[in-house]
Amino acid sequence: MAPKEKKTKEQIAAAAAAGSRKNKKKWSKGKSKDKLNHAVLFDKATYDKLLSEIPKARLITPHTVCERLKVNASLARQAIRFLRDQGLIKIVGEHHHSQYIYTRNTSA
Repeated sequence: MAPKEKKTKEQIAAAAAAGSRKNKKKWSKGKSKDKLNHAVLFDKATYDKLLSEIPKARLITPHTVCERLKVNASLARQAIRFLRDQGLIKIVGEHHHSQYIYTRNTSA
């Protein structure tokens, strides 16, 4: 085997500087979400939409109510509770004390 060539400190520093320039990773800018401006109270139109649309949906969760009616999650949970008490929807699964899945009530 041939002996390795000895590099001077200047050559080593130049090689390191040249290599690090092209391989240097850039920091990503991070994704930012726009704040959703959902309603915190029901107005007449939204309330009518709640009574007409949501009981006909196949899957009813707080998230689906938020998406359809553009209301915040606490208002969606209250609306679901109201519809359940009226007998318009029924519970399908209770995964956790705070996660409920509902569906339309076929007997109503």
